[in-house]
Amino acid sequence: MLDSNGTNCFDTASLLRIAYRHHVTAANADEGLLNVQGIAGTKLDPAAFHRAIAEALAARLIREPVRLPDGALQCHWRLELTPEGVARATDLIGP
Repeated sequence: MLDSNGTNCFDTASLLRIAYRHHVTAANADEGLLNVQGIAGTKLDPAAFHRAIAEALAARLIREPVRLPDGALQCHWRLELTPEGVARATDLIGP
């Protein structure tokens, strides 16, 4: 996710597009960043990634990514859209 100047421009819209098209799960947030980088096909600025997560959470576009599933012994990280997030991602991607 680079702009025309080669600057990392990963933002909430980028995050929503990835979450809409891919099922992203990981053992922790650092591994989640690596998984999203792999999908994006470029190295992401961790600060931009965490800012996009925070903005999407604040806008209720994604569910809390760190959770303890029933019966699990440790937390997992998952990128999952809320219904509002699905609607926003669909608007971004188009028909």
